[in-house]
Amino acid sequence: MMNPAITSNSALRPLALKKEPGPWLRAWHKLRRNRKGMFGLYVVLLFIAMAIFAPLISPFDPIEASWSAIRKAPTGTHWFGTDELGRDVLARVIWGARASLLAGVVSVAISLLTGVTIGMLAGFLGGTVDSLISRATDAFLACPFLILAIALAAFLGPSLTNAMIAIGVSASPIFVRLTRAQVLQIKVEDYVEAARAVGCHPFRIAVSHILPNVTAPLIVQASLAIASAVIAEASLSFLGLGQQPPDPSWGSMLNTAKNFMDTAPWMAVWPGLAIFVLVLSFNLLGDGLRDALDPKHR
Repeated sequence: MMNPAITSNSALRPLALKKEPGPWLRAWHKLRRNRKGMFGLYVVLLFIAMAIFAPLISPFDPIEASWSAIRKAPTGTHWFGTDELGRDVLARVIWGARASLLAGVVSVAISLLTGVTIGMLAGFLGGTVDSLISRATDAFLACPFLILAIALAAFLGPSLTNAMIAIGVSASPIFVRLTRAQVLQIKVEDYVEAARAVGCHPFRIAVSHILPNVTAPLIVQASLAIASAVIAEASLSFLGLGQQPPDPSWGSMLNTAKNFMDTAPWMAVWPGLAIFVLVLSFNLLGDGLRDALDPKHR
């Protein structure tokens, strides 16, 4: 017969607590349950893989002309048809993903670096600095994003690098305003006041206590901003201010295709569809990240 004392001690022994997953792991689990968000993630990863491995999967050289295959309809050899110079449209769509994704990621990185730094200064310092930065941000936001990007790209000169800079600078005010609002909300929290009370340096408070807590909304905004940057890059390339020929870009492909809509519609269909699918995927991923990183969302 079992000893009652042993049974009693076993019942009183504290159970081993299961380690709680971290906030990022919880966010990943919530994102995995979001079908639309995961669909967007998978398609974005597919485009990234297509851009990285373009030399391996591209069936033809994207800039090699063939005068015997000018504006040929889709066939078994040229799945997406050929353009006005006999270049394979599928190859140009694959290589064009590099320009669009590079412009989206680099321009948003510029926006994040600029906007988060300025927004942190405005929200953390307050006073005159906050007033000056806020008024300058309002002035930038008064001008439509795409119009400002076109003006800056035209000033800097036509190239993909200048287009990325123009898009990054034009999108920065959104991150300035978002970061400032988050900092104003967080800097009055008890743990920030406690850090001040024990004599922490303001820079350490900003970097160690405030910045990590504004990361989640910035990630969501960045994923949505990449979609806008892809459209902006295509628009600038369409106007001749982005990727320069003969290097492939979805926007420049659409610019050329507009002259052959009646005789070769496939020249416009495939780059337009690529832009649509990539932008939609980033938007779905952004919506999924917003739900996953929201602590109120179950």
